[in-house]
Amino acid sequence: MPMPRDIGIVETMIGIPSPNQPASYDFMRPLFRDQQSREMFDFPVEYMFKGVPKLDPQTDYVKYTLEQMDQYGIERAVIGISFENEESIRAVKQHPDRFVPQGQANPNEAMDGVRRIVREYEELGIRSIGAFPCGLVPQVPINDKQFYPIYAKCVELDIAIFCCAGVPGPRIPMYPQMVQHVDEVCWYFPELKFVFRHGCEPWEDLAVKLMLKWPNLYYSTSAFAPKHYPQAIIDYANTRGGDKILYAGYWPMGLSLERIFNELPNVPFNDDVWPKFLRGNAMKVLGIEG
Repeated sequence: MPMPRDIGIVETMIGIPSPNQPASYDFMRPLFRDQQSREMFDFPVEYMFKGVPKLDPQTDYVKYTLEQMDQYGIERAVIGISFENEESIRAVKQHPDRFVPQGQANPNEAMDGVRRIVREYEELGIRSIGAFPCGLVPQVPINDKQFYPIYAKCVELDIAIFCCAGVPGPRIPMYPQMVQHVDEVCWYFPELKFVFRHGCEPWEDLAVKLMLKWPNLYYSTSAFAPKHYPQAIIDYANTRGGDKILYAGYWPMGLSLERIFNELPNVPFNDDVWPKFLRGNAMKVLGIEG
């Protein structure tokens, strides 16, 4: 069968747009050394992404996001949330059935960062946290001891971590996100639900090998247009990995929903993979019933 259109998609990476979107990347600017990244790029990977969404000003960005979700059959969407972001808090409080809150890991904050995750869990209802090891200032490798208190807290709270892995798009060092680091983390924290983000390139084959090895290791398709999904991931989903691959987009950061959903039906997933990829696997990882 073709890609189902009425399944109630669970999107595991979307953002509430902001009129100050370029400023949202300021956190990593201390890492930039090249002139283009420091002085010319609004979006630090615009050298790679063509057709980055340009959005008209809106009076209500939460309403606009919901309209975009409805247009493409997205029932729920994981969004980043923090106590400093009033728009994300409003989105989750007003539409708890549509937005799934996600906190952010910063191991450089040590125990203050762990306490913040607990507070976000108790007061904002986060169901996962996101991590960008290469984008931290200073950078922190996935398997560094600084991350271990965060992993332990995720296990204790029974929430997943969605972590960027592979060569980062921004022009910053790649070492913290080398995919082999995840092997050690899954060994030490076998109960941790760990989800790869942003492709794992050029180590997609290694990512598949590790997912075969570790039961709680998953992969999401964030930041990749569907026509560029790695072949190793498609083959894995169609064979032994149908329960391990989650749909994720990259709107409004780098990909339009129009492009994603124009290309998505051409991905050669088997019939039984589509419902899991678009909905079921994310519901399981995020602990959502229904």
